[in-house]
Amino acid sequence: MIKISNLSKSFSGQTVLDHLNLDIQKGEVVALIGSSGAGKSTFLRSLNYLETPDSGSIQIDDFKVDFSQITQEEILTLRRKLSMVFQQFNLFERRTALDNVKEGLVVVKKLSDEEATKIAKEELAKVGLSDREQHYPRHLSGGQKQRVAIARALAMKPDVLLLDEPTSALDPELVGEVEKSIADAARSGQTMILVSHDMSFVAQVADKVLFLDKGKIIESGTPDEIINHPKEERTKEFFASYKRSYI
Repeated sequence: MIKISNLSKSFSGQTVLDHLNLDIQKGEVVALIGSSGAGKSTFLRSLNYLETPDSGSIQIDDFKVDFSQITQEEILTLRRKLSMVFQQFNLFERRTALDNVKEGLVVVKKLSDEEATKIAKEELAKVGLSDREQHYPRHLSGGQKQRVAIARALAMKPDVLLLDEPTSALDPELVGEVEKSIADAARSGQTMILVSHDMSFVAQVADKVLFLDKGKIIESGTPDEIINHPKEERTKEFFASYKRSYI
């Protein structure tokens, strides 16, 4: 189980995350939704210390860390347990798809080249890219790049996969192939925290939806409860605006 307690973060005196608390069960997919600036991406980046939280703690099974006194060794352990998929892929341009997936296995997990290659090939196959193993990022579509990024993250066998708007940088026709890879990982039992503006995908893949506003979780529930039957006025306003914008 993952337990996040009193997670807080401010920038220049402005509170972005306000004492957030969240429990996630193994195999659960949690989606964070809300307006731009609500703190969704900061929440993900704070969890694996890409942003420095002001306070709070995270516990993953028996491993617990207090962000106010975290050590370098704890940061490295945390990042082994939390793999992140970014909006902009963040692939190494001068390395093939296969080598991009192998990188963390060799450098971080200290696997042999043979072991890393075997795992990387398996993960690329899962996202439908066996025929692109030797292609460089410049020869891949946006959707293929993001699937390589997903394979790279999953190859590390993380306790939690963090996905920060993984389809927002893609052309509409490429979104489906990436969402299928994420849905397949969810069906396999991968625990995830997903930030997304695609409500139809959230409804399909998430077990729990959290609505963030001004750094606070103001409503949580199943996708049907939050998307179709919100209780809080702010949540209702968000979906009223969302429907006007996208219809």
